[in-house]
Amino acid sequence: MDFSDLAALDIDEKLQKKLAKLNVRNPLGLAFHLPRQYQDKTKITQINALQVGTEALVEGNIIKSEILYGRQRMLVCYLQDATGKMLLRFFHFNNQQYGYMQAGRKIRCFGEIRYYKNQFEISHPEYKILPNNQEPTKLEKNLTPVYPLVSGVTQYSLRALIKKALQYLDDKDAFVELLPADILQKFNFPTLKEAVHYVHYPDENADKGLLFAMRHIMQSRLILEELVAQRLSMRYTRIQKKLLKAPKFQASTQLANQFLQNLKFELTGAQKRVVSELTTDLRKDTAMLRLLQGDVGSGKTVVAAIIMLQAVAAGYQTTLMAPTEILAEQHYQNFVNWFKPLDIKVVCLTGSLRTKVKRSVIEDIKLGRAQIILGTHAIFQKQVEFKNLGLIVVDEQHRFGVGQRHALQLKGRHNENVCPHQLFMTATPIPRSLAMTAYADLDLSVIDELPPNRTPIQTVAVANGRREKVIRRIKEVCKQGRQVYWVCTLITESEVLNCEAAEDTAKKLQDELPELRIGILHGKMYAALKEEIMQEFKEHKLDVLVATTVIEVGVDIPNASIMIIENSERLGLSQLHQLRGRVGRGDLKSYCVLLYQEPLSQIAQQRLGIICNTTDGFKISEQDLLIRGPGEVLGIKQSGMMEFKIAALPRDSKFLDQAKEITEHITKSQPNLILPLVQRWVGNHKSYANV
Repeated sequence: MDFSDLAALDIDEKLQKKLAKLNVRNPLGLAFHLPRQYQDKTKITQINALQVGTEALVEGNIIKSEILYGRQRMLVCYLQDATGKMLLRFFHFNNQQYGYMQAGRKIRCFGEIRYYKNQFEISHPEYKILPNNQEPTKLEKNLTPVYPLVSGVTQYSLRALIKKALQYLDDKDAFVELLPADILQKFNFPTLKEAVHYVHYPDENADKGLLFAMRHIMQSRLILEELVAQRLSMRYTRIQKKLLKAPKFQASTQLANQFLQNLKFELTGAQKRVVSELTTDLRKDTAMLRLLQGDVGSGKTVVAAIIMLQAVAAGYQTTLMAPTEILAEQHYQNFVNWFKPLDIKVVCLTGSLRTKVKRSVIEDIKLGRAQIILGTHAIFQKQVEFKNLGLIVVDEQHRFGVGQRHALQLKGRHNENVCPHQLFMTATPIPRSLAMTAYADLDLSVIDELPPNRTPIQTVAVANGRREKVIRRIKEVCKQGRQVYWVCTLITESEVLNCEAAEDTAKKLQDELPELRIGILHGKMYAALKEEIMQEFKEHKLDVLVATTVIEVGVDIPNASIMIIENSERLGLSQLHQLRGRVGRGDLKSYCVLLYQEPLSQIAQQRLGIICNTTDGFKISEQDLLIRGPGEVLGIKQSGMMEFKIAALPRDSKFLDQAKEITEHITKSQPNLILPLVQRWVGNHKSYANV
C-alpha cells in the first residue's frame, strides 16, 4: 500500500495504516474527513441550570472521591460549584486518575447530563484538572468538531492532522470545483474551499443551531455534492451490472410445484409475488442482483428454497450462506426435511465439522454430487470448489463483508463474463430513503405481509431493580408449559466476556429457579454442542435458554413465548427487533421484556420507547437510521459498503430529488466530471461493483 502522500505531512507509517482504516490515504482524504457533529465548549453551565440529555461544560471543585465495588468497580467523584452538586462516574480508570481526583482539586468536565437518584451526573466525562489559582482558564472560542475515529487515533490528534493537511492543501490549490457553475449559482452555494474550511472550523459568530442540525449552507453545499457523487457511482454500477451474464434457467417448475404441494401451509400473497419477480430474473441471461427484504418471520427462507429448486431443475448447484452456525444448521434441517421427498442432495459446510466429514462434503461440492450447499464463512475456504454454481443466496447479507461476497462470486464464475445469479436477504427493513441510495444498484423485492395467525408481541421496558418480579413471571410461564429466552449482552465486544456473563446468569437463574430446566448457548461452544442444546430447547427438554446474541437471527421455536433481553439500553433498535422476533412465531401470546440499567441516557430512553410502541419493522428501521446512521443500521462498517462523509439519511432526504436532477445534468452535459466526483466522495469501488 502506498502511503507516500501522507508522508508529506510527516505522518509515520504506523499512523498511516490506522488512518487507512478511515479511508484516509492522502492529505485530501484528511480534508474530506468531515465532522458529523459538534460540541459546545464555549461556555460553562452552572449545575443548577443543567438539562438532562444535553451535553454541557461544567466547572467546580471536587469535594469527595471514592471507589465503589459492585458488579463493576467504579470511581465516583462529587463535584460542587456555587449553585449545587453533581456526580462524575468512571467505570474504566487507573490509580493515577484516582490520584488526580482528590478533594480540593478544581476540575472542568464535559459530557452528557443524566439524572439519577435526585442528582445530575456525567459518566466518563472529558475532563481537565485546573490550577487552583483565581485566574479563569480560557474557554474555546469556536464549536469543537467531532470526527469518526478508529482505534489508536484520538479526536485531539485527528484535529491536529486535519489542520496540518488544510494548510498543506491551501498552498497546492487542491480544492477543485466539480459542481457546475450554474448549479452553484442556482443554490447560492459557497466555493468548495470555503465550505470545507468552515465545517472544520466554524467561526465564533456561527449560527450554532444550524450547525448542530447540519443545516448550515456550508454543510448543505457538501451534503448535496456527496449525494450527487453517490448517485453517479450507483449509476455506473448499474451499467456494469447489465454487462454481466449469468446462466439462463429453463422454465421448468415441476420441482417447485412438488415442493409447494408438500408444504403444510399456503404461501402469503406477498411471498407469491416475490417468487414471481425472482423467477422472471432467473429466466434472463443477465445476472440477477436482487435484495429481498422482509420483516422477522415473514417467510424469506421458503421463498429462497423455491428459487433454489429452480437452479437445481436447470442443472446447477446453488448455495445459501448464513452468518452463524446455529442458523446454518437450522436451514440444513429444514432443507433436508423439505427436499428429501424430491431426492435432492443437501449438504452443510461449517468451520467446526470434523476433518473427515468436511473433506467428504468438499468433495461432493467439487464433483457436483451436492446440489444445494448450506454453510457459513467456511464456504470461502480455498479448497472449496464448485462444479457449476448457478445461484448464490446470502442470508442476513449485512453480516458478510463485501469482500467475502465478492470471493464467493468469483468461485462461481463460469468465465470472465458469466457469473452466478445473486440474491441478498435481510430481515432489517430498509427505509425508502436508504434504499434509493445505498442499495440503488440492486433490484428490490419486499415481503410486506406476515403469515396468518401470528399474535402481536407485547414489549415492556423494566428497570433492573424489578428483576425479581421478572423471575417470578418466568416461573409462572414455564409452569404453563411455555418456554423462555434470556439474552445476555455486555458493552464489551469480547466474546469471551459475553460468554462468561451468560454462564454466570444461567447459574444464578438455576439457583433461583431450581425446579426449571435451564440451558446455556453461546458462540464459544462447539457446533455439535450448540446443535444439541438447540434441539433440546426445540423438543421442550429445556424451559429456559440463556444465550448471547448468537440467537439473534433465524432461530424458530414456536413454543417460546417470552424474550428477556439484559442491558437492552446498549443495543440498537434493529438488533432489539431481531431478538424480539425469536418469539411470537406461533399462536401463543408473546412478550418481550427489556431489562435496563439506570440511569438511561436520552438516546436509550428514545430507543426503548420506540421498540415498546411498535412492532412495525419499517418504522423501527427508519428511527434506527435517524438515531445511529446508515453505517450501523446496515452493518456498513463491516460490510464494506460506502459510508457517507457528511450526508445522512433520512435526515438529508430533502436533497435526494435535487441530487437526482444534478446527476442527470452532469451525465448529459458534463460527463467528464463523473469520475473525479466519484473518486472524491466514494473512492474506487470497481472491484465490488457487482457485489
